[in-house]
Amino acid sequence: MIKGYKDFYYNVKDMKKAVSFYEQAFGMKNIYGDEYWTTMQLGNLNLGLHWTEGSDIPKTPRDGHGQECGGTLTFDSDNIADDRKAIEKCGGKILGETDQDWGHMLVFEDLDGNVLKLMKAKY
Repeated sequence: MIKGYKDFYYNVKDMKKAVSFYEQAFGMKNIYGDEYWTTMQLGNLNLGLHWTEGSDIPKTPRDGHGQECGGTLTFDSDNIADDRKAIEKCGGKILGETDQDWGHMLVFEDLDGNVLKLMKAKY
């Protein structure tokens, strides 16, 4: 029987850099790690980082709204502007930002080109 979710994970080329990015940009805690896997935690979210042994991460089609295929992790934000500054300071690449009736959204890539979002919902 399925009881819930375990984690959502992204592949990373450099584990040390990836862990540092998620710690500094989001205040995530490293709760487990070995050579190939690290589990980062924020609230009830477990984000897995899987080392590719240095191989590049294949790019998927994407635009200012996110990926056109595959999953995208969306963080809840109470201050998109401040979070954007932290992401940029840590080396994240901004893909797009929109402020609509339903919410304020920021789409970005981590250091390995994995697509993530921030959202401040208005509902």
